[in-house]
Amino acid sequence: MIHVEHLTKTFGKHEVVKDVSFQLEQGKCVALLGPNGAGKTTTLRMMAGLICQTDGKIQLPDSSTSDVRQQIGYLPQHPQFHTWMSGKEFLVYVGQLAHLSKKRSTKEAEVLLKRVGLEGAENKRISKYSGGMKQRLGIAQAMIHQPKLLILDEPVSALDPIGRRDVLNLMQELKRETTLLFSTHILNDAEEASDQLLLMNDGEIIESGSFADVRLKHSLNKVVLRFEALDMETYINILVDLPFVNKVEEKKQEIHLYVDNMQKARTELLKLFSEKNWPVIYFELGSMSLEELFMKVVNQHAMADRIQS
Repeated sequence: MIHVEHLTKTFGKHEVVKDVSFQLEQGKCVALLGPNGAGKTTTLRMMAGLICQTDGKIQLPDSSTSDVRQQIGYLPQHPQFHTWMSGKEFLVYVGQLAHLSKKRSTKEAEVLLKRVGLEGAENKRISKYSGGMKQRLGIAQAMIHQPKLLILDEPVSALDPIGRRDVLNLMQELKRETTLLFSTHILNDAEEASDQLLLMNDGEIIESGSFADVRLKHSLNKVVLRFEALDMETYINILVDLPFVNKVEEKKQEIHLYVDNMQKARTELLKLFSEKNWPVIYFELGSMSLEELFMKVVNQHAMADRIQS
């Protein structure tokens, strides 16, 4: 749906985005993950046409022009509003900036206000809106011209739990009708709201694909156990001496076993549980949390950079 090819951005002598290439499929929600300073916001701002790239191309294959801004809606990390306006007035104003007629802007504003859950607050001044309401209004302004791609920069990072939940639910709905690309450093939000990930670090895309595929690629020979009993020392003392177990860790009332043979581990552990009648309430093979995956890939990338340098 959109092709990003060899995208590069340099500020002075500092290369912030380094030869980034990826494609977004139509109808997908993609999370752009990475630590602060990874280059996420700069990449999104180039895609939105707010800053010019030093090198590279951003193309919509079915577009008749190289200027893709008409096809893109954008919500910055810190959106700004004319707070003396009402929500409806602001959307009509933004629609006209996007070259819609006043009549169509008004119609689209009414539809979107209902869609984002601001019906009933459309005539209230934006200065009276909560953080979550402003963020939903920001998404509505990005959608007013019916873009093919909706870009959201850290859409929930500054919200309280209620506002965050409102925006995540809205994103789940929006991805049914448009393509979404959003940046975040909150890993659980990325996994909940998106179909695919782009993992960025130090200006480069270092991993991409569906969450399932990326997890499979970096899977660990690990078994996660949870017991009814909270005192797990007895179990750990036995598990650590098993010949196929390389390491045992206790994490938040769970035991994590790192093994050298997953098939043998499964067979022997199930046999052990049965013979000793252990009160196992959770047993998972090959588990890797998104945080573990993130740290593994970032550390591998840093190690490769050190070797090359």
